[in-house]
Amino acid sequence: MRIISGTARGTKLFTLEGEHTRPTLDRVKEAFFNIIQNEIEDSVVLDLFSGSGAIGLEFASRGAKKVYLNDNSKEAFDIIKQNINKTHLSTKVELYNMDFLKLIQNIKENKFDIIYLDPPYKTNFIILALNELLKNKKITEESLIIIETDEEKRVIEQIEQQRSFEITDKRKYGRAYIIFLKKV
Repeated sequence: MRIISGTARGTKLFTLEGEHTRPTLDRVKEAFFNIIQNEIEDSVVLDLFSGSGAIGLEFASRGAKKVYLNDNSKEAFDIIKQNINKTHLSTKVELYNMDFLKLIQNIKENKFDIIYLDPPYKTNFIILALNELLKNKKITEESLIIIETDEEKRVIEQIEQQRSFEITDKRKYGRAYIIFLKKV
């Protein structure tokens, strides 16, 4: 795993061992970053389930103004810290190690330009996070929400039942689906 583009381009990242995280493949990462490249410059980004931090650090490397990384796992938190140091992006990144709902409730940032959600599969964390972000007024009509999942049908059903979001695009890469949302 590496940073694909920007100031930290080519930096190889530390990864987590075990079955609890699934790194986003470079080809998937490159594809969706190509789609949203014009949205990144000077944006404020939330990567709520950061794993190794690769996605959030890619945003920082490509010109995001501020990136908030969070993972509930202590092991992930430690790996992310190492990757922040390795990429020299610490001035652009805030790192948290807490439950995602608690972070949304307590984070001082008023709104996010880009929100990336790639929680553990087979959970309801996507819809829970979206509801909490709405409740705490962290999403605007201009916010871009990107979801990575292997359960496209279930996630889309939950989003459509919620009725606060419009699916603007979706792509399939192997077993992974990338779903783009906007608040309605």
